[in-house]
Amino acid sequence: MEFNQPKGIYLQIADQVCDRILQGEWNGGDRIPSIRELAVNLGVNPNTVTRSYQSLLDWQIIENRRGIGYFVTIDARANILKERRKDFIREDLPGMFKTMQLLDIGIEEINEYYTSYTVRKAGGGDKPPE
Repeated sequence: MEFNQPKGIYLQIADQVCDRILQGEWNGGDRIPSIRELAVNLGVNPNTVTRSYQSLLDWQIIENRRGIGYFVTIDARANILKERRKDFIREDLPGMFKTMQLLDIGIEEINEYYTSYTVRKAGGGDKPPE
Protein backbone atom coordinates (compact mmCIF):
# COMPACT_ATOMS: atom_id res chain seq x y z
CA MET A 1 0.00 0.00 0.00
CA GLU A 2 1.10 3.50 -0.77
CA PHE A 3 -0.08 5.35 2.31
CA ASN A 4 1.14 8.71 0.98
CA GLN A 5 -0.81 8.58 -2.30
CA PRO A 6 -3.77 10.86 -2.88
CA LYS A 7 -5.90 7.81 -3.75
CA GLY A 8 -7.60 6.31 -0.71
CA ILE A 9 -6.18 3.07 0.67
CA TYR A 10 -9.49 1.29 0.19
CA LEU A 11 -9.43 2.21 -3.51
CA GLN A 12 -5.83 1.02 -3.80
CA ILE A 13 -6.91 -2.32 -2.32
CA ALA A 14 -9.83 -2.53 -4.75
CA ASP A 15 -7.42 -1.78 -7.62
CA GLN A 16 -5.12 -4.58 -6.44
CA VAL A 17 -8.02 -7.04 -6.43
CA CYS A 18 -8.98 -5.92 -9.94
CA ASP A 19 -5.37 -6.24 -11.11
CA ARG A 20 -5.22 -9.80 -9.82
CA ILE A 21 -8.40 -10.62 -11.73
CA LEU A 22 -7.13 -9.01 -14.95
CA GLN A 23 -3.81 -10.85 -14.63
CA GLY A 24 -5.67 -14.16 -14.34
CA GLU A 25 -4.60 -14.86 -10.77
CA TRP A 26 -8.27 -14.96 -9.78
CA ASN A 27 -11.00 -16.02 -12.21
CA GLY A 28 -14.78 -15.90 -12.17
CA GLY A 29 -16.07 -18.17 -9.42
CA ASP A 30 -12.80 -18.19 -7.45
CA ARG A 31 -12.90 -17.55 -3.71
CA ILE A 32 -10.83 -14.56 -2.61
CA PRO A 33 -9.29 -13.90 0.83
CA SER A 34 -11.63 -13.01 3.67
CA ILE A 35 -11.67 -9.46 4.95
CA ARG A 36 -9.61 -10.46 7.97
CA GLU A 37 -7.07 -12.44 5.88
CA LEU A 38 -6.50 -9.59 3.46
CA ALA A 39 -6.28 -7.00 6.25
CA VAL A 40 -3.58 -9.04 8.01
CA ASN A 41 -1.66 -9.63 4.76
CA LEU A 42 -1.72 -5.93 3.87
CA GLY A 43 -1.26 -4.59 7.39
CA VAL A 44 -4.40 -2.47 7.31
CA ASN A 45 -7.51 -2.17 9.43
CA PRO A 46 -10.25 -4.70 8.55
CA ASN A 47 -12.68 -1.78 8.18
CA THR A 48 -10.56 -0.52 5.26
CA VAL A 49 -10.81 -3.89 3.51
CA THR A 50 -14.55 -3.97 4.27
CA ARG A 51 -14.89 -0.65 2.46
CA SER A 52 -12.87 -2.00 -0.49
CA TYR A 53 -15.00 -5.12 -0.71
CA GLN A 54 -18.18 -3.04 -0.52
CA SER A 55 -16.98 -1.00 -3.50
CA LEU A 56 -16.17 -4.19 -5.39
CA LEU A 57 -19.62 -5.57 -4.54
CA ASP A 58 -21.22 -2.34 -5.82
CA TRP A 59 -19.21 -2.61 -9.07
CA GLN A 60 -20.24 -6.29 -9.43
CA ILE A 61 -16.63 -7.45 -9.32
CA ILE A 62 -17.12 -9.75 -6.33
CA GLU A 63 -20.10 -11.35 -4.63
CA ASN A 64 -20.69 -12.38 -1.03
CA ARG A 65 -21.95 -15.88 -0.48
CA ARG A 66 -23.19 -15.71 3.08
CA GLY A 67 -21.39 -18.08 5.39
CA ILE A 68 -18.94 -19.12 2.67
CA GLY A 69 -17.00 -16.00 1.73
CA TYR A 70 -16.30 -13.63 -1.12
CA PHE A 71 -16.02 -14.79 -4.72
CA VAL A 72 -15.09 -13.25 -8.06
CA THR A 73 -18.20 -12.77 -10.21
CA ILE A 74 -18.37 -14.47 -13.58
CA ASP A 75 -18.52 -11.05 -15.34
CA ALA A 76 -15.79 -9.45 -13.19
CA ARG A 77 -13.14 -9.25 -15.91
CA ALA A 78 -15.55 -7.66 -18.41
CA ASN A 79 -16.83 -5.20 -15.77
CA ILE A 80 -13.29 -4.18 -14.82
CA LEU A 81 -12.22 -3.69 -18.44
CA LYS A 82 -15.32 -1.62 -19.18
CA GLU A 83 -14.71 0.72 -16.23
CA ARG A 84 -10.95 0.99 -16.70
CA ARG A 85 -11.37 1.81 -20.39
CA LYS A 86 -13.84 4.56 -19.54
CA ASP A 87 -11.45 5.92 -16.89
CA PHE A 88 -8.50 5.80 -19.31
CA ILE A 89 -10.40 7.65 -22.03
CA ARG A 90 -11.76 10.25 -19.60
CA GLU A 91 -8.67 10.78 -17.42
CA ASP A 92 -5.50 9.74 -19.24
CA LEU A 93 -6.06 10.36 -22.94
CA PRO A 94 -6.67 14.13 -22.73
CA GLY A 95 -3.29 14.62 -21.03
CA MET A 96 -1.58 12.31 -23.49
CA PHE A 97 -3.12 14.16 -26.45
CA LYS A 98 -2.04 17.51 -25.01
CA THR A 99 1.53 16.25 -24.56
CA MET A 100 1.55 14.81 -28.08
CA GLN A 101 0.43 18.15 -29.45
CA LEU A 102 3.05 20.09 -27.45
CA LEU A 103 5.82 17.74 -28.60
CA ASP A 104 4.54 17.54 -32.18
CA ILE A 105 4.09 13.78 -32.02
CA GLY A 106 1.63 12.46 -34.60
CA ILE A 107 -0.64 9.48 -34.27
CA GLU A 108 1.43 7.65 -36.90
CA GLU A 109 4.51 7.83 -34.66
CA ILE A 110 2.50 6.60 -31.69
CA ASN A 111 1.20 3.73 -33.83
CA GLU A 112 4.81 2.74 -34.65
CA TYR A 113 5.72 2.71 -30.94
CA TYR A 114 2.58 0.79 -30.08
CA THR A 115 3.25 -1.82 -32.78
CA SER A 116 6.84 -2.18 -31.61
CA TYR A 117 5.64 -2.51 -28.02
CA THR A 118 3.10 -5.23 -28.78
CA VAL A 119 5.61 -7.22 -30.85
CA ARG A 120 8.18 -6.94 -28.04
CA LYS A 121 5.66 -8.00 -25.40
CA ALA A 122 4.59 -10.98 -27.50
CA GLY A 123 8.25 -11.98 -27.79
CA GLY A 124 8.89 -11.48 -24.09
CA GLY A 125 11.19 -8.46 -24.47
CA ASP A 126 10.95 -5.40 -22.28
CA LYS A 127 13.42 -3.02 -23.92
CA PRO A 128 11.72 0.13 -25.25
CA PRO A 129 12.28 1.19 -28.89
CA GLU A 130 15.08 3.63 -29.66
